[in-house]
Amino acid sequence: MIFCNSEIGRLKSLIIHTPDEGIDRISPKHAEELLFDDIVYYPLMLKEYNIYERVLQICLGKENVHQVKHLLEESLRIESDDKSELLTKILVEEELPLSEKAYLEKLPSDTLAHILVTGYDEARDIILFDPIPNFMFTRDIAVTVNDGIIVTKAAKSARWRENLLTRMVIATHPIFDKSRKAGKVINLNKPDLFPPSKYGERVSVEGGDIMMIHEDYILIGVSERSTQHGFNLLRDRLIDIGLVSNVVKINIPKDRSCMHIDTIFTQVDKTDIVCFKPIVYDGLGSNVEVYNADGSLRIYGSVKDFFRKEIDAEMNFIFAGGGYSPHQDREQWTDGCNLLTIKPGVAISYDRNQLTGKEFEKAGYTVVDAEDFIAKYQSIENPLDSIEKMIIALPSSELSRARGGSHCMSMPLVRESMS
Repeated sequence: MIFCNSEIGRLKSLIIHTPDEGIDRISPKHAEELLFDDIVYYPLMLKEYNIYERVLQICLGKENVHQVKHLLEESLRIESDDKSELLTKILVEEELPLSEKAYLEKLPSDTLAHILVTGYDEARDIILFDPIPNFMFTRDIAVTVNDGIIVTKAAKSARWRENLLTRMVIATHPIFDKSRKAGKVINLNKPDLFPPSKYGERVSVEGGDIMMIHEDYILIGVSERSTQHGFNLLRDRLIDIGLVSNVVKINIPKDRSCMHIDTIFTQVDKTDIVCFKPIVYDGLGSNVEVYNADGSLRIYGSVKDFFRKEIDAEMNFIFAGGGYSPHQDREQWTDGCNLLTIKPGVAISYDRNQLTGKEFEKAGYTVVDAEDFIAKYQSIENPLDSIEKMIIALPSSELSRARGGSHCMSMPLVRESMS
């Protein structure tokens, strides 16, 4: 079962992916091609990520924090044509001989999943595929919308193998049975339903550009990574199958520094949003269009105006970096606006965004070091029951260099309803 009708309802289960050793194979020459701005120090990144995972396990229960690689292993064990189709597509995409397919098909599912994710075949000590380092950002691979799911489509070829593996999991894994049977899986990779425009514009919509903020409102960014044509087709499909009543387009600058809408704002409580002030609050280079199922259109000059007029008139905006330059630019770049909310008023941030933390404190939050949080709550059952207004700050020297925060590193499956 899957269900999310907000960005802030108490998180019950999600999908993550621990950075794998493929990240350690990124060279300076190929970093840009693989969508990294720099090479990272993998051992330290892994240590930081493990703290993130431990926080999630304490808050949700270990059994509710799903590794995408493990889900892939379970999917590969299921007898279906999907496995054969997956291997063919990957070998063609990676320009490898199809003769490799017979070898791969005979491997145990855990070994095959490891090769498909990391690219490394340990038994033969060979690298078959490039790494897919961005797989750690599971927000981008799919998004839960009420009781349905959108299988997204990446803009860059470096992420296409992620997409193929995700499609395999969602097409076969029992977690998604109910949505599949109800016809509530929207796969943006189906060319018959989501073809290029007659002018050649491609379909691409990434999960960082999709937010389910209310049972009747889904936000979709048109950005560096998500196209206008992709938005149009997805909007129409969402309304056609009745998943939502309002599809909200957020136009933002097509710039690396704000590649998705979750790099410039995320909601952390019923009336609190952390944001990059110039774009979200002042409306610079941005506007909002609300498409209703009845065919009406409403336009707002900023994300702030949309939220206050359609969602909650009391919506409060907490400014990353204090809302002034150069600090707001620095802390937006290091994901000061990109937080995963695990219950209303409790969210996970990066510790390096110090001024953003001070803004949270002014708004009544307590900012807690993640390792201190683990030490205090790891032996307490259901710690979220007693926690209010808290920001859990992760160590983030290397994680932040990968250009994604805790929101990016999560794909929520189930949240408690906020309706």
